[in-house]
Amino acid sequence: MQQKKTPPQRVAHGFCRDCGEEHAFYEGEARVHCRELMRFLEQEERIDLHAGTGEDTSRLSTASLYGEARGKMFGVMVCRTTDGSTRILRAFSGQYNGLWEVQGWAPPLFDVTAFNRIYTEIEPRIKDLGRAILLTEPHSSPWTELIRERKQLSRQWMRDIHSLYTLTNFRGEERSLTDAFARNGGIPTGTGDCCAPKLFNQAVKEHLTPLGMAEFYWGRENSSQTRHHGQFYPSCANKCAPILGFVLCGLEETLKKRADNTCRPW
Repeated sequence: MQQKKTPPQRVAHGFCRDCGEEHAFYEGEARVHCRELMRFLEQEERIDLHAGTGEDTSRLSTASLYGEARGKMFGVMVCRTTDGSTRILRAFSGQYNGLWEVQGWAPPLFDVTAFNRIYTEIEPRIKDLGRAILLTEPHSSPWTELIRERKQLSRQWMRDIHSLYTLTNFRGEERSLTDAFARNGGIPTGTGDCCAPKLFNQAVKEHLTPLGMAEFYWGRENSSQTRHHGQFYPSCANKCAPILGFVLCGLEETLKKRADNTCRPW
């Protein structure tokens, strides 16, 4: 009796407003490489992949993942280079102990210097307004005005931050985060900072062809109890799916072309 073939595991998808189609990406062989990364994290207790003997890696220790800050998502992508060799990309979600950039890990989708400038300019003003609100009589006219001012400043802050993100798809087309987000309503905080967008962005920028991807959670479970240590999860629906449709556009053609070239007799 012939064994039933296991269907490919879909790990990322999204609707592209440009072409009007739903695009998807699959796990491939990525889970094997995730297991290798898990073993490294467990044995070395750090995310620094290139630390030499005696180097201080305390900021890159995995200890924080088990504390109040809780764990985070990690992702691995298997890619093919232009010369036909295999390349493994790795990413962590958001920042790691305040760091956006760590050697050996996919970079963010924005210029970190520009991000830090906006952050240091506006964040203290929002905190000052928060303190002023606590010292003002609730529901009074000054209190209402402070609430309004803080909300307005926070919205402007998020618009400024979102304007820094640049998404590039596999057709070589670029969009801002706002233009690529294929869903009505506001853009959730942290959109573009998950593993999948970082990995696809690095692959595009370095002219790599993604073959598979997997993401797993590492550390103390999240506060909503929806993520558990060592478990695999697809890309999130509220932040990733609305932008991955644009990001994935053109990848099917790239993979088909690669398959055709592989099968071509020489």
